[in-house]
Amino acid sequence: MQLKLDVYEAKIGKRLLMEINNRLQFLTDVGLNYLTINRTSNTLSGGESQRINLATSLGSSLVGSMYILDEPSIGLHPKDTERLISVLKDLRNLGNTVIVVEHDEDIMREADYIIDIGPEAGTFGGHVVAEGTFKEILKSDSLTAKYLNEDLKIEVPRKRRTSINKIEIIGAREHNLQNVNVTIPLNCLTVITGVSGSGKSTLVKKILYPVLQKKLVGYGDKVGQHTDVKGNFETLKHVEFIDQNPIGRSSRSNPVTYIKAYDDIRALYSNQKLSGIRNYKPKHFSFNVEGGRCEVCKGEGEVTIEMQFMADVHLECDVCNGKRFKKEVLEVKFDEKSIDDILNLTIDDAVDFFSENLVTKIAQKLKPLQDVGLGYVKLGQSSSTLSGGEAQRIKLASFLVKGNTKDKALFIFDEPTTGLHFHDIKKLLASFNALIERGHSILVIEHNIELIKCADYIIDLGLEGGKNGGNVIFQGTPEELAKNKDSYTAKYLAEKLFN
Repeated sequence: MQLKLDVYEAKIGKRLLMEINNRLQFLTDVGLNYLTINRTSNTLSGGESQRINLATSLGSSLVGSMYILDEPSIGLHPKDTERLISVLKDLRNLGNTVIVVEHDEDIMREADYIIDIGPEAGTFGGHVVAEGTFKEILKSDSLTAKYLNEDLKIEVPRKRRTSINKIEIIGAREHNLQNVNVTIPLNCLTVITGVSGSGKSTLVKKILYPVLQKKLVGYGDKVGQHTDVKGNFETLKHVEFIDQNPIGRSSRSNPVTYIKAYDDIRALYSNQKLSGIRNYKPKHFSFNVEGGRCEVCKGEGEVTIEMQFMADVHLECDVCNGKRFKKEVLEVKFDEKSIDDILNLTIDDAVDFFSENLVTKIAQKLKPLQDVGLGYVKLGQSSSTLSGGEAQRIKLASFLVKGNTKDKALFIFDEPTTGLHFHDIKKLLASFNALIERGHSILVIEHNIELIKCADYIIDLGLEGGKNGGNVIFQGTPEELAKNKDSYTAKYLAEKLFN
């Protein structure tokens, strides 16, 4: 179909048509040529939304500008990342400066200059540990260099788990799914792969998850079109969808309250000698209720000044100086530390502190946060300052805290490697294995090859995205997928498994 204009209309529309074509070209360049113009935004996958935002920024075609991109590879298959790299290089070649915050190895390899921050995270980071070209980074002693040089690596499992228990989705045809049948083994690490827009999220979020909700708890979201879902449901007691939404909307919500360890910390402080003399109860060490909290800032540690026509201004409370509690409450100490001192400890430091003081119950509750790679986060850090990946791992840690339970669950994760360094992915996989060893099952939607290669079972969708996707390209082990000639994922997986 071609737009037909007369000479007068063509002259008027010349500039407009050029702008339209340029912007459509950017959508094509980031791999979204299969989308229809009238596609509604709520039907887009995470990766598609990410690339539309990128195309919007790139559509300005500015010259002499600085572009700062934070994890642009999120939600992108390695095949799509290649296109992204090409777009970023085009921007550079136009005379722009492009700064990318990224963990993706392919993007690092193509960078002109790399700045590596570390050596660890949080209070253990904040230093420039290496900088230079990719080759120069490889010669450094940083954690990034050790993984790139394979001095450290995420090991491929020696044996893939198998299971007789499984769930079968039959005739899935919601959105772009092409009436597909899928088998998901339980008591294993199952990963769903495929290019962005191939139907991964639709299969899991629109069909599997709501069906399991209704079967296991009696209610759930609207279920997408399918023929049947059957399998060994009696082996599951509940299903947990662990997304990247914040762990709490209140600024008082933080990691230590989310995993229920703060109740034990408050009880510990209420049992101190000075608390007994002053008749302090656990509530006095809470910043959520009246009693021991600073009433000027209501336990926030800061006061908010509302600006009528501008963003609100947040200032440190000048009564408690950001400590959130009354002066007399802060006088109660445990091993020379006040409740504020405890909340300002990193998780790593807190585990050591409580272990050394033989408060093993609290240390054990905090240990899962350390195990999922969040040792650098402060106990009292506001949930509003946590990234989506951090929030997701805190939710995972909360299940690990519960320990061995007879109620076996299926855990569903959507892109859990978002924002993770190689070292953090290794810790995440250890946590996954801990859950599976306790009898749980894990299903992951993922593009990261480091995690994909560690799966017990892979479901690869594609071949392309949108109307050209929605087909099951492959189901089986990573080794079998790596030999598949039809899968885009296979090419990148083979490089990790066989090189």
